[in-house]
Amino acid sequence: MGRKKTGTSRREFLATTAKSAAIAASLPGLNRTILGANDRIRIGAIGPGVRGQSVMQHFLKDSNVEFVALCDIYDVNLAKAQTIAGGKAQVHADYRDLLDQKEIDAVLIATPDHWHRDMAVDACNAGKDVYIEKPLTFEVSEGLEIIRATRLNDRVMQVGMQQRSGLHYEEAKSKYFDTGRLGKVTIARTWWHGNSYHLRKAPFTERPAGLDWNAFLGPRPWRDWDVQQFWNWRAYLDFGGGQITDLFTHWIDVVQWFMKEDLPTSAVAVGGVYNYKDGRTAPDTIHVLLEYPSGWTATFEATLAPGVKGAGIEFIGTDGRLEITRGGYTFTPIEGEPEERSVEPGDIMTLAHVQDFLDAVRTRRRPNGDVLHGHRSAQSSHLGNIAYLERKRIEFDGIREQIIQD
Repeated sequence: MGRKKTGTSRREFLATTAKSAAIAASLPGLNRTILGANDRIRIGAIGPGVRGQSVMQHFLKDSNVEFVALCDIYDVNLAKAQTIAGGKAQVHADYRDLLDQKEIDAVLIATPDHWHRDMAVDACNAGKDVYIEKPLTFEVSEGLEIIRATRLNDRVMQVGMQQRSGLHYEEAKSKYFDTGRLGKVTIARTWWHGNSYHLRKAPFTERPAGLDWNAFLGPRPWRDWDVQQFWNWRAYLDFGGGQITDLFTHWIDVVQWFMKEDLPTSAVAVGGVYNYKDGRTAPDTIHVLLEYPSGWTATFEATLAPGVKGAGIEFIGTDGRLEITRGGYTFTPIEGEPEERSVEPGDIMTLAHVQDFLDAVRTRRRPNGDVLHGHRSAQSSHLGNIAYLERKRIEFDGIREQIIQD
């Protein structure tokens, strides 16, 4: 059979966007005012679990930020988030009620992946700017829909790929990629070993009275209460993409940023649940390989086995090698001495990423982790997952952003 392509083409999407721009400009309730540095930014937090609570604290390091509303399906998370917010935030059981609050300028979305599309689109349509944890999408097809809502509503959307705001990442790109010192890069190797977050065990078995299981499931197929699917949802492909979309999305975003190419042409992957036979559906060990049009590959190697822990990226070029992690980088030229840079420990990149978002909200510029970058990085990760699930090489049409179907 001949090849056929399915889905909405990128050209059709852009054409529709252009035709709708005039309509978007007249939509009511959109905040296009350029704010000053001292103007108050009022934020609503949706899904403030462990990660969301951490990001909330970074937001509150800006004295002109306040959390005025909270929404979560678990009352314990709400109580903890309310303490962080100073005890004054309105509490909602349904995120749409939060979005109805006219005084909210922006929302922080830190829910499981399967809720991202609906919440991001609804927030943009409600005139709110958005800071959303990665990956941006649960499925490839959701990306253009979120971009459309962001652009037509003139919203700022920052995706939580905090390396984009990391100073040593910016420095490495400038010194070794923009100058061509690495020569021709043929392989970008990434890895993440021993990530214990994917092995979390719930501290209870019975469903707490203050936990809305039906609201947690949302658009996903119904199933009876399962404590691990709630507590360790990243281990289940019904709610996320496992290590690939949680961890590889960070690294492939850096790789595509440095290489200035974000549309792979093919993907292959192998792996499985080799050790942790606890009901998880996402592989505990995975290898992904992506190929790019200008002649290079990106790989991802991950295992939850704790034998060796660590995570990073290695770029191998004809004139040298660059290894970069969240803790610093080392450039090793073919000739000459290595060049090193270390970074102080702590989550300084997330703080910088939050500050970049707040600046973008005030000035109406696009942030470092703009929605388009978030879509492209998530898309590349999804291709790896699709290749793993289908057990075959996936061919991708970067012009139309569609998988080529045989």
